[in-house]
Amino acid sequence: MPGATLWQSGRNRAMIAPGSTIGILGGGQLGRMLAVSAAQLGYRCHVFAPEKVSVAAEVSAEFTSAKWTDQAAMARFGEACDVVTYEFENVPVAPLAAIPAEKLHPPTRALEAAQDRLAEKNFVTDLGGSPAPFAKVDSDEDLASAIERIGTPGILKTRRDGYDGKGQWRIMDRREAEGMRLPGDSLVYEGFVRFTCEFSVILVRGRDGEVRFWDSAHNTHENGILAHSSLPAPAIVGEQVEAARKLARDAADALGYVGVLTCEFFATEAGPVFNEMAPRVHNSGHWTIEGAATSQFENHIRAICGLPLGDTATTARKVDMANIIGAAAGDWQHWLEQGDAHLHLYGKGEAREGRKMGHVTLLER
Repeated sequence: MPGATLWQSGRNRAMIAPGSTIGILGGGQLGRMLAVSAAQLGYRCHVFAPEKVSVAAEVSAEFTSAKWTDQAAMARFGEACDVVTYEFENVPVAPLAAIPAEKLHPPTRALEAAQDRLAEKNFVTDLGGSPAPFAKVDSDEDLASAIERIGTPGILKTRRDGYDGKGQWRIMDRREAEGMRLPGDSLVYEGFVRFTCEFSVILVRGRDGEVRFWDSAHNTHENGILAHSSLPAPAIVGEQVEAARKLARDAADALGYVGVLTCEFFATEAGPVFNEMAPRVHNSGHWTIEGAATSQFENHIRAICGLPLGDTATTARKVDMANIIGAAAGDWQHWLEQGDAHLHLYGKGEAREGRKMGHVTLLER
């Protein structure tokens, strides 16, 4: 139970002491890995999720299964925790008013910026960043106007709730759009980006504003889902990473962010083009568990608890993180026969198509 959890370090920084309870909103594999890192530092975790079965709850001390909109349950959860964080960016913001704002890290305005693609792109543009050309679409007329201005090919996306390629429709030419029935309103149209490769900027920002970055991995996707993150990244990433880091840092500073923040970019001939932001630990940072001095999960716990941040240096010459998706989970044993391979299975049940069942990280020292 929360109580006298604050103590002072030698740097006169208020911290939440080990033995305190960390609340995690969301019950998936990111929460599971956060809870494991929290336990290593002596913290207890309490998971809140609407699902009855949670892979994060399996490794946590407590579990509240309730709807996001259950204000009473959310208030009890907030009272039981000393600090609260997210493993899932689509947690509805309004019910979080039941939790004292000073307990929530990162702040809810980071969720608000990331949950709506249009708000996210406007936020980044105001910071001087360069997203793909975009336009708001609420009607057939809006789509026609967007295509007239931006051109084709392009992608029509839902403004909310899309991930891993969901909620997206490619429009290759104007005739496709003319015969298309809009999948609702609150959409955004984006022009295609011609890019050399994709990469992530993952940072951690402490309560005192200190920022550290991990090396940027080269990301490859299959069917809209991240398949591999590898280091070292192509040379073009190294040429563009400083500009991308500046934008990510500016975003974190503007939000008063605490914890791990991920920004995804396209490396193009014109420089880094912003794709999207995730106010949480990220799939493209899983390699940091074995491939960095301090993982994204441990540093997120350190940040939200006010602990000193850990070293983010890469500790291997080459790294390849591969997601284990769907039926591929049935062939996991062979990874254990590899040399410097590190297998993570998430404890999920049915191996459905497109479902992330685990990941493996291969290192070359």
